[in-house]
Amino acid sequence: MPLLNRRSFLGILQLFVSSAHAQIAPDAGWPKHAIRFILSSAPGSAGDAVCRIVAQKLSERLGQQFIMDNRPAVGGTLAAEALARSAPDGYTIGMVTTSTHVIANLIDPHLPYDPIKDFAPISMIGSSPYVLAVYPGLPVRSVGELIALAKSKQQPLSNAAYGTTSLGYLASLLFAQQAGVKLNQIAYRSSAQAVVDVMEGRVDMQFSTLPPAVPLLKAGKLRGLATTGSHRVPSLTEIPTLAESGLAGFDVALWIGVAAPAGTPALIVERLSREMTAILNTPETSEALRQQEFVAEPAPPDYLAGRISADPKIWRAVVAKSGIEAQ
Repeated sequence: MPLLNRRSFLGILQLFVSSAHAQIAPDAGWPKHAIRFILSSAPGSAGDAVCRIVAQKLSERLGQQFIMDNRPAVGGTLAAEALARSAPDGYTIGMVTTSTHVIANLIDPHLPYDPIKDFAPISMIGSSPYVLAVYPGLPVRSVGELIALAKSKQQPLSNAAYGTTSLGYLASLLFAQQAGVKLNQIAYRSSAQAVVDVMEGRVDMQFSTLPPAVPLLKAGKLRGLATTGSHRVPSLTEIPTLAESGLAGFDVALWIGVAAPAGTPALIVERLSREMTAILNTPETSEALRQQEFVAEPAPPDYLAGRISADPKIWRAVVAKSGIEAQ
């Protein structure tokens, strides 16, 4: 076989490099058209507002429109399933949360998606605690008084819960276990809908996401007894945490992230992760999220994957103790 001359060798090498680059760069020219963003929250809810802020900034940076697709039913699991079943071509991303990717898998062994295998994590967005809010006509002004009232009544107090696979629902179970009380759980399609019934007195209490609750708390249409995080909420500094109110170690906050269907090209995932990190690190976006009662917490795909994998350990004992039957 004749030896290759230098020019022939370089030509073959260039062809090889070009071919390899074509194989590892499937995002060339991406995005070429609009991108769908599937949301597990209802319009007007905390998750919806936060994701729309991020989507608008991504649209500006990538030069393409993001089409928001709200699918809040069944605790957000329908949205997660739709995301998992979407084409992994870089034109569908979606919201993933503690509820859809941690709690749902503990409660429903027949979940129609695998929280780990069916998704390509992109980035964390941030986290937010809940507020324990009650109907203003309820004769309680502290967590201690609420617990005493619950123990004195023959019928359990009613709690408005966003589905039975939401973190807010599990927060109410943890509260009941630590307080030694029983609650009558009333399921709702969204936290925003549930808060209205608490305000009207049709339900006694709720562990509400902050955005729909804060204006009502400020207006006196709801009474806030405690928040669920490790620190007081800046916009509700007068309201203590549950840990401060006697439930030692109580620390529950909803995290929200973004993922794509498994199999989405790695370079597209990496590009989206870089863009989201840049967006979330700007003072403008951080303040916009703070206005929605969320703390911006950008983190890479590996971190989000780790949360999805590790967080179930935190809640497994709560679910088992509550006697929740697999669905």
